[in-house]
Amino acid sequence: MIQRVATVAFEGVDARPVDVQVHVAPGLPAFTIVGLPDKAVTEAKERVRAALIASGLALPARRITINLAPADLPKEGSHYDLPIALGLMAAIGAIPGDALAGFTVVGELGLDGSIAAVAGVLPAAIGANARGHGLICPGACGAGGHNLLYVGPPGAGKSMLAQRLPSILPPLSPAEMLDVSMVASVAGAIQDGALVDRRPFRAPHHSASMAAMVGGGAKAKPGEVSLAHHGVLFLDELPEFSPQVLDSLRQPLETGDVLIARANHRVTYPARFQLIAAMNPCRCGHAGEPGFTCKRGPRCKEDYQARLSGPFLDRIDLYLDVPAVTAADLVLPAPAEGSREVAARVAAARTLQVERYAALDRPDIRTNAQASGPLLEVVAAPDSGGLALLRDATSAMNLSARGYHRVLKVARTLADLDGAESLGRRHLAEALAYRALADRSRAAA
Repeated sequence: MIQRVATVAFEGVDARPVDVQVHVAPGLPAFTIVGLPDKAVTEAKERVRAALIASGLALPARRITINLAPADLPKEGSHYDLPIALGLMAAIGAIPGDALAGFTVVGELGLDGSIAAVAGVLPAAIGANARGHGLICPGACGAGGHNLLYVGPPGAGKSMLAQRLPSILPPLSPAEMLDVSMVASVAGAIQDGALVDRRPFRAPHHSASMAAMVGGGAKAKPGEVSLAHHGVLFLDELPEFSPQVLDSLRQPLETGDVLIARANHRVTYPARFQLIAAMNPCRCGHAGEPGFTCKRGPRCKEDYQARLSGPFLDRIDLYLDVPAVTAADLVLPAPAEGSREVAARVAAARTLQVERYAALDRPDIRTNAQASGPLLEVVAAPDSGGLALLRDATSAMNLSARGYHRVLKVARTLADLDGAESLGRRHLAEALAYRALADRSRAAA
């Protein structure tokens, strides 16, 4: 009997479906993988064998054949480990044969049976959703100070995800603590004379004025962008903010500071924040959901998303679709990994970035998101395969110069989380996939 598990092969920014076919038959013991695998895929048999033994399972002394179909599609990467292992477990009866039906699986295995993070989870999720599949993958890994926009229907958990972000960010360094405390002191927000020891999380209401957002008033007080310095500025119901207020964020998002000019004086406040935003796909909130038909038709989505200007959206690095939560989702067990474990990975990635820029005599830069164009040429130079993909995608997606650099920044962070020195094709493919969601949204508008 042949056991099947669904996974994907990455082809540019697309995730092509792959059928992992597992056959265990009588014969001389052997473990063979066919279907145009590269070396990383061929080596999966050793990782899978060791991981299963570490988990208390032994492979049978039989002839094991793994076919990755379609056979004419090249397969590369370590994300085939988990689907191969689960397929074997189903084939030997360790898990029910139908347990993986309706799921796409990606993940790398350690020799101790642990599941490691892999690049390309977002394209895999998009492909799985298009086929009506759920996704089985490693836990999410952090980002590198990049701006993020969640898009999804009401009640999907967008605001909850944003509010959990501070719990996985690294603690303030002594220098950052002083910077944040100085802004809070000027704003009159210091409590009991103590330094601020937590990263700020500011969530202004969508009725906030421009002065409240960027600063101003009779004495040019700092606004929300400065009070979020070295922290998070969360904008819920993004299109409900005034377009003028949102466009006033373009300059601080680019430079990390804000200049408030009045007739009698000029004041510059720091504003190096991470923008996290959330929005519904349309005004009624359910555009694109199966079985839902809006009375206003496509105009509902188009008019709603048109409130966001192109230059503002160009400064967003990551776009994530958050699907609606079903009743079945609510009864699933809690994830085994909590915020503490995720925070440890984020801290390790941030430490790597700080050390990198310090070695380049740029201690003022602490995250990849702050790196400038010339510096990116040093720290984020793609390999030959990645460069070819980026060249083609830049033309196909009509990326601006800013969009091109932001893709490199995200890819550099993905490579850091992957422990890779250079930017590979898969890191750039995932970074481009985050931009592709934005392109679809703008095309719809």
